[in-house]
Amino acid sequence: MKSIITLFFILTLGSTVLSTGFTYAQSPVTGIIKRTNGVPVPHATVVIRGTNISVSADENGAFSITSRQEPPFYLQVSSVGYKAQDFQILQIQDTPVELVLLESSLLDEIVVTSRRRSEALQEVPIPISVIGGSQIEQSGAFNVNRVKELIPSVQLYTSNPRNTGINIRGIGSPFGLTNDGLDPGVGFYVDGVYYARPAAATIDFIDVERIEVLRGPQGTLFGKNTSAGAFNIITRKASFIPEATFETSFGNYGYIQAKASISGPLSNKFAARLSFSGTQRDGLIENVKTGYSVNDINNLGLRAQLLYKYSENLSITLAGDFTDQKPDGYAQVVAGVAPTLRPAYRQFDAITADLGYSLPSLNAFDRKIDHDTPWRSGNQLGGVSLNLDAKIGPGTLTSTTAWRYWNWDPSNDRDFTGLQALSKSQNPSKHRNWSQEIRYAGELSSNLSGVVGVFYMDQEVKTTGTEESGSAQWRFSQNSTSELWKTPGLFEGYGIYTNASIKSQSAAVFASLDWEIVEGLHVLPGARFNYDKKVVDYNRIAKGGLETTDPALIALKNAVYSSQQYKADADENNFTYQLTVAYKPSRRINAFATYSTSFKPVGVNVAGLPTINGEAATDLAVIKPEDTKHYELGIKTTPTDNLTLNLTFHNSDIKDYQTNVQSAELGVNRGYIANAEKVNVKGIEFDANIRVNEYFSFYGAAAYTDAKYVKFTNAPLPLEETGLTVDGVQVAFKDISGGVLPGVSKWAGSIGGEFAIAAKSIGKDVKFFIALDDSFRSSFSSSSSPSTYLNIDGYTVLNARAGFKAPYGLSGYIWSRNLLDKDYFEQLLPAGGNAGHYAGVLGDQRTFGVTLRYGF
Repeated sequence: MKSIITLFFILTLGSTVLSTGFTYAQSPVTGIIKRTNGVPVPHATVVIRGTNISVSADENGAFSITSRQEPPFYLQVSSVGYKAQDFQILQIQDTPVELVLLESSLLDEIVVTSRRRSEALQEVPIPISVIGGSQIEQSGAFNVNRVKELIPSVQLYTSNPRNTGINIRGIGSPFGLTNDGLDPGVGFYVDGVYYARPAAATIDFIDVERIEVLRGPQGTLFGKNTSAGAFNIITRKASFIPEATFETSFGNYGYIQAKASISGPLSNKFAARLSFSGTQRDGLIENVKTGYSVNDINNLGLRAQLLYKYSENLSITLAGDFTDQKPDGYAQVVAGVAPTLRPAYRQFDAITADLGYSLPSLNAFDRKIDHDTPWRSGNQLGGVSLNLDAKIGPGTLTSTTAWRYWNWDPSNDRDFTGLQALSKSQNPSKHRNWSQEIRYAGELSSNLSGVVGVFYMDQEVKTTGTEESGSAQWRFSQNSTSELWKTPGLFEGYGIYTNASIKSQSAAVFASLDWEIVEGLHVLPGARFNYDKKVVDYNRIAKGGLETTDPALIALKNAVYSSQQYKADADENNFTYQLTVAYKPSRRINAFATYSTSFKPVGVNVAGLPTINGEAATDLAVIKPEDTKHYELGIKTTPTDNLTLNLTFHNSDIKDYQTNVQSAELGVNRGYIANAEKVNVKGIEFDANIRVNEYFSFYGAAAYTDAKYVKFTNAPLPLEETGLTVDGVQVAFKDISGGVLPGVSKWAGSIGGEFAIAAKSIGKDVKFFIALDDSFRSSFSSSSSPSTYLNIDGYTVLNARAGFKAPYGLSGYIWSRNLLDKDYFEQLLPAGGNAGHYAGVLGDQRTFGVTLRYGF
């Protein structure tokens, strides 16, 4: 708490310095405020942004305001029934300036930069969803987990920051545990910098202007290949106009959050921006053994930018960010017990009865655990980047150089009980990477625009893992009735100690063009050549427990854990392409059709391999790259100025789909990666926005997704079939062709609306509002092989907020997430060893709070 207050004070002091450091001779600005039809707007409020200088226009919309600074600066103009707008004043002129306000009943035109240039969203022939900064600010704690509630095609699953996957349309990352040997299929970019580790999806967004979510392959637009889509996150930039915002929130479960951002000039060519976020919250799950609650929040984040603007044609930005998360968090609660096909004495209830143990509750939503191993999820991410933008000819040359790091410091109770089965389970990791992207983008001629670029990234992940057995491990691992299993101390302290590393390089050349052949008809070809190389070094040693020379006892120990070492490397060249044809018969219709090929690079297993006859299955060390053939048809329409309706059909055929395989062997950390022969994902997406009038606005989005294994003949057994034998021979795999992909609901959607009314408060323009957001999804599988017990029922989550907001000054609102206190699972996970019990990642119960925000 002290660190939050200290940083908040520093930012407050800095804002005072920036906002008072530069003043100039006084200069009057005169003007007239009009509607779009030319009729004057009377009594509008005019403010010089970054100051307290304001005036009101007269009956004829005329005003005169005196500035204390030289141009350029901004005038903020607002009036009841109109949208608050900023107008840049580049020079003081003798004649009055004409400022046109848009009626509140008109939809805002959303501008995106997904194709590396500024364009209206409805003009881009790509399915894109955009979440604006104001929507982020009014929603309480906000990260990608919140995005999935607003965009139904997005799925995010996280049992802890390391084991996080972002999927779009059900594809992108294997469902379940993360394997560092795989590249994510959904690109995660912040201000053009690629974030390589999926843990980035769990950090709080800091000072974000908007989030653009592109659906479908985008390898011809972005440096790192994005086979399923991309998150393009744009933060607020350093400004030469002094500005600052301060925000604090309080809620139930001890929730407190402080945010601040300041920006302003350091000289006539340098400007800076400094942003901070700190979040704390008590735990939501009670550990009855310790008397403390777990799954709390303890986050700090900083982001700084230094802008050097040499001229209108050349600017350089140096940026750095740091995030530190130290929660006692991500504990999972036993959600149920599945009977397996193992003998009766190997069933979970028989095991716990022999050990004299019972779970603290048979209802996961009692939110009670008795875990005896601490849960720790230390998660640090950060880096620096240097971005250069130079306007050369008709386009802009951009160079982005970045260095990033990730430190992971975990502790887990992977048996999910108060028994000392797995007494220790942790895989601390350190990741470092640097990347370089150079691209040229712009309007090359009146009918030709595009982007061409090169990209290179070098990264390394090092892991030093420890997994140890405890006093109850013998009973969970017992696979015969031999009394030797009961040998005192045989497994206590026995475990595996791992040193693993993976080094990878990725290089690419990419290009995309937009050629308007005749008026309204566009052809958009794109191509990408990629090279990837990966080298893995895996070495684990099994040791500890009872020291013995008895071959029978040694065999029992080796049946639980064994030493394993392997080295593997792989490289791959890949050429992919896309072709889009778009037709715009009018400004209100944009229809497009796309065919593209895409891929995910070759993968390597770096979390242990299953054993066959006591030997590591090293043929599984390297897995094939994914090969995707994708097409989609879409139409974007603006039937009226206050309504948009968009519809997209998509289909992806994926060969050698990279999937996570759950394993009953403890030594492979419950999972390794493998290839499913063929997968098909197809569906329909719909989204709409309407502003009924100046008071009411609504949005809605829905997605139907059919995702199946077309052919997967060597899949793992579902949990309930663990122990299956045929003619006395143990069966380890199953043909699940035709089964559904995990994590994908057939139906998902979101709908919301806001009522807002403009008013005057303390002489300032404000809007009082009330808003509701509802997200829903149908049932889905939570297992790589469809399982009767690991299906999650569909659920609906309702969020609400109400308050008042202003373009500057004070804003305040109350909010609630999961307003109806719905109990639901986000994931179901079998425990290590597949004894039959499985745990759930619980959705948060109802949370609520109040937020106060001040900006100038």
